[in-house]
Amino acid sequence: MKVSDLKDKTKVDEITLKITAKEEPKDVRGGTLKMCNCTGEDDSGSVTVTLWQADVEKVNVGDTIKITGGWAQVYQDKMQVSSGRFGKLEVVEGGAAGEKKEETEEAPKEEAAE
Repeated sequence: MKVSDLKDKTKVDEITLKITAKEEPKDVRGGTLKMCNCTGEDDSGSVTVTLWQADVEKVNVGDTIKITGGWAQVYQDKMQVSSGRFGKLEVVEGGAAGEKKEETEEAPKEEAAE
């Protein structure tokens, strides 16, 4: 499945995306859940990828991920995909950006200070 094939309120059998941006994680539902939005791309377009719980720490900018058994929906006028509660998200290729997003953000600041 490609980004261009996604439709509102549908099951996502399998989609592979390169993560190009990642927002700061948030606590939702009174702090009982952790979530984060990322931007994922393939050769047909880009989509918001919603990460939940352990997936928030597992996925970094530059990673290639595969979602199986997930869902797609439009939220705030944007298409989004997620593995949801019953699907699976796996990192199939780690990015060159390093293991932690914070490290990649700090590097340019340090270079600018020198």
